[in-house]
Amino acid sequence: MCAEPRPLIVVVEDEEELSKVIAQHLEDAGMNIQAYNRIAPALRFLQHNFANLVLLDVNMPEGSGFDLLRQMKEQDINTPAIFLTANSQDEDKVKGLNLGGDDYITKPFSYTELVARINAVLRRAEGQTDFNVTKNVRTTDGPFEFLGVKVHPERLELDFPNGVTLKTGRKELGILAYLHTHVGVVITRKELIHSVWGMHADIRSRSLDQYIVKVRAAFEKNGLSLDCFRTVHGIGYIFEPPTK
Repeated sequence: MCAEPRPLIVVVEDEEELSKVIAQHLEDAGMNIQAYNRIAPALRFLQHNFANLVLLDVNMPEGSGFDLLRQMKEQDINTPAIFLTANSQDEDKVKGLNLGGDDYITKPFSYTELVARINAVLRRAEGQTDFNVTKNVRTTDGPFEFLGVKVHPERLELDFPNGVTLKTGRKELGILAYLHTHVGVVITRKELIHSVWGMHADIRSRSLDQYIVKVRAAFEKNGLSLDCFRTVHGIGYIFEPPTK
């Protein structure tokens, strides 16, 4: 029987002894820990690695946990975050939550409570992605029309005007959904990759091209042209459907 995967928790706490104690308790509770005592190296790690949750001390030597979360959001790093602070002021709690924090724990705290609060946030975060097809499409999204084709995210299907219903891949669906909401504007390759695969996906332009070829082939096979989806040399693409 395979063991349950251990969630990776990034602990950002400048008090070395407290950081060690937190790490020990979380490891005992079945979690992996990556600890930092400064904001900059923690951000660099999050820019290049997946983490399940960030435990953030509010008051840091070169800034605050608020600053780190703000930078994470600006860079589309949507890792759940719990703030740790000795300040029980309601204004700070509200600020942290308004910035996108998922919880706020005041020092001193019991480690039993800390583990329980982390697990609660992890469960909520897992539930939020249950319906994701790609980063920009969820199975709960309603159908939309694309050049006369009815696109069904909930079924991963395309209904063509000739009566053919075709199953489509997740990435192909994500590409169609992005084009549908970005009509008449130049779309860079990086922008399209980040929107469908995610900010930290290791996807090459050649892989993107292969998915676009699949989309074009599906339309052509069913008598529809995608000539209005054009390459902009050296930049990316533009989707300009004919006006009705």
